[in-house]
Amino acid sequence: MSDTKKEDTDLDEEAARRALDYYLNPTPVKPDLERSPWTLREGVSNAQASEHAMALLRCAAATAEETGSHLQGTTREVVFALMHMMNMARALLEQCHAAEKMGNR
Repeated sequence: MSDTKKEDTDLDEEAARRALDYYLNPTPVKPDLERSPWTLREGVSNAQASEHAMALLRCAAATAEETGSHLQGTTREVVFALMHMMNMARALLEQCHAAEKMGNR
């Protein structure tokens, strides 16, 4: 009879441990790497979003140019390289935007 009592107690302890783990130590939610942390407001078109992105890139490139003009050496080269990459990204967006406008006419 003591074996049955021990088995019942073991099952109860195991069930209690699982219940406590479920409520006190929930499985952490894995981050969804596919989802972007930035989302557009409802009603914003792709054209509006790309225009805004172009404006942001234009401002970032201007900031990099102004900052780089006060630097020297490798740091200056890195800042101007960043400015160049921002300008290339902006040019690609502008080209896509122009092609979309031509396609809508």
